[in-house]
Amino acid sequence: MNISRVFLNRLHSQASRGDTVVVIDVLRSFTTAAVALANGAAGVYPAEGVSAAANLAAAISDAVLVGAVGGGDPVPGFDFGNSPWQLMQTDLAGKNVVMTTAAGVRGLQRFGRAHRLYAASLVCARATAAAILASGAEEVCFVITGEWVDRDGDEDIACADYIEALLRGERPDPESFALRVRNSDFGRRFSSGAWPHLPCGDLELAAHADLFDFAMPVGCEAGRLIIR
Repeated sequence: MNISRVFLNRLHSQASRGDTVVVIDVLRSFTTAAVALANGAAGVYPAEGVSAAANLAAAISDAVLVGAVGGGDPVPGFDFGNSPWQLMQTDLAGKNVVMTTAAGVRGLQRFGRAHRLYAASLVCARATAAAILASGAEEVCFVITGEWVDRDGDEDIACADYIEALLRGERPDPESFALRVRNSDFGRRFSSGAWPHLPCGDLELAAHADLFDFAMPVGCEAGRLIIR
């Protein structure tokens, strides 16, 4: 298996030609998406931009709007911010979650034409590796979305390292990767208590390796990306 990586916010990053692309956003988009699915959501629709998300929510039934702008602040007027801890308390049975975020969702949109596409985070890392192995993929590209000018993105790099080790048949200690999530630049913002929209509960969920036993493949229905 040939494994490569690109970084969403680097100018030289190009769309992978590989047959499988794994877009990683641990803090917090794809931890939030995983919680939504675990709490009964029928699907998660990633929409790039606030207007696109609002328009999509108006066009589908039983829609719930989830979103954040750069830095993590919730979108005014949306039902929820990009907070997995908040969604853990919410019954989403049968709901269609429409999500917009500054990193993870943008990554899915950029690589939406991949032959196989997954949204991934640490909470479903082992299940993602299992799904990739079961598919027989020969080319896998990880997309790191959390690296910004003021953030090292190590929460996403750690998740990629963990999944890659599993793909290579190793037996890595998941807690060492969870610790990297907590100690990443962005992770420390959640634990500092200085950022009101970055609760510590989100960090604890995001750093819980293999909390869920499902992967999050991304499909296309009626011209729209959807995570089921």
